[in-house]
Amino acid sequence: MIRILIADDHDILRAGLKHILHDTGDIVIAGEACDGHQALDLVRNGQWDALVLDLSMPGKSGIELIKQIKGEFPRLPILILSMHKEDLYAVRALKAGASGYLCKDSAEALLAQAIRKVVSGGLFVNQAVAEKLAMDMLTGAGNGAPHSRLTDREYQVFMLLARGLGVTDIGRELNLSVKTISTHKTRIQEKMNLANSADLIHYAIRHQLIGGPDGLDA
Repeated sequence: MIRILIADDHDILRAGLKHILHDTGDIVIAGEACDGHQALDLVRNGQWDALVLDLSMPGKSGIELIKQIKGEFPRLPILILSMHKEDLYAVRALKAGASGYLCKDSAEALLAQAIRKVVSGGLFVNQAVAEKLAMDMLTGAGNGAPHSRLTDREYQVFMLLARGLGVTDIGRELNLSVKTISTHKTRIQEKMNLANSADLIHYAIRHQLIGGPDGLDA
């Protein structure tokens, strides 16, 4: 039996995942976490075959959490289950140590398959992500579009800015001070040669990192 720890801050989502996996016969959700700190505690104090991890949770989350868990438990497969479809999110997660990346809207059809793949030592990604990984290997990291030059934290802030959030809201979501978020924003604009938040949003839409004005998270 494959023992899974699921970390997601939405109760309904966790319940839905349990429903999806209920009849698999070989996968059991043996633990649940609602934030990054709880996930880390459970990883440290339990025996798991894989961690299914939401990329965006309150507090410690995302790339930072992946790196910390893999640093302490290098053999634990991590499958990222995220609302974000952006290929760069997936590439960054995989480079941080994740074994797979699955969008939440594909979970019902592919979750069990993805879990089995990462537990067996494989890598679970879609074709677009695989092509992006291959291109990065051929061209070298950081030589592509301006957003590829951002650090993991800067990219996280950039995507939240691109979705129209202000520095106060971003600070609250990431548990960082407004001053810190403002500093990140300044560095992002300097690295990407953008003047303001409107330019950030237009850049993200132009590079298909988010949807258009009528559906930024499309």
